[in-house]
Amino acid sequence: MGSSISGANRGFNDELREQAYVADPMQRYLAEIRGHAVLARDEERTLAIAYQQSGSLAIERKLVNANLRLVVKLALEYQSIRVPLLDLVQEGNVGLIHAVRKFDPDKNIRLASYAQWWIRAYILKYLMDNHKLVKVGTTQAQRKLFYNLRKEADRLQRQGISPTPGLLARALSVRESDVVEMSARLAGRETSFDAPLADADSGTLADLVPSDETPVDERLATAEESDTMRRRLDEFSETLTGRDRAIWAQRIVAESPETLQEIGQQFGVSRERARQLEARIKQRLTRFLTDGVEDGAAA
Repeated sequence: MGSSISGANRGFNDELREQAYVADPMQRYLAEIRGHAVLARDEERTLAIAYQQSGSLAIERKLVNANLRLVVKLALEYQSIRVPLLDLVQEGNVGLIHAVRKFDPDKNIRLASYAQWWIRAYILKYLMDNHKLVKVGTTQAQRKLFYNLRKEADRLQRQGISPTPGLLARALSVRESDVVEMSARLAGRETSFDAPLADADSGTLADLVPSDETPVDERLATAEESDTMRRRLDEFSETLTGRDRAIWAQRIVAESPETLQEIGQQFGVSRERARQLEARIKQRLTRFLTDGVEDGAAA
């Protein structure tokens, strides 16, 4: 009798897991990409050379599929409770496809290291177009914390110091509870790392994420990418003059951004006109960064 009940319970639990799997597109997607193995360096180079010579869609698909897990890893860095993870993954996949098409196997760098720039560029463009992340800071104090929290955390990490909420709060002159709250907003996830995949024996989302021990070439590529992004933003600011340059400095990248009303009063225009000017600058920035990606890949 007990064995019969136990068997019935297992069957019922299996049915519940199957229903959850069918209902969650992200779970289905994660289960699918687990079937694509990561390529060894030599195999990747051989395929990349063959693709460069033939343009074969089958080879392109194999190179893309082998790096789909990387897209999920990078998308997780940008996801918040307001941005569905699957949307970010889809945008990152578009960037991955472009990376495969532009990849030069003779540069002696792994495709994953090269593709990170493209994947991040497409994810960031999506976030900018949809203005989702801006909403994590609804007050001036929150916006200031939003712009400085990650920068300060990165600074401490470069010095070999663990960026605890207490240290960050003292460095930024805010309450520790504010740091904890903003960190939670920035790191919000719709999918838990511990959530099981298609079935109990398939592991969890964490199994898809590469080890924290990042290879040296990827660490160097990431550092170069950050330096490149900062340099591109500095270059973009040099293209702005007059009113546009003031709006960029006083509102878009300012640690304590002025309000649209204040910008409007400064230049004798309405709040709505100030908003339009800001939107135009952001559109120019998007084109500038996208053109930079294209030019960098062509080079």
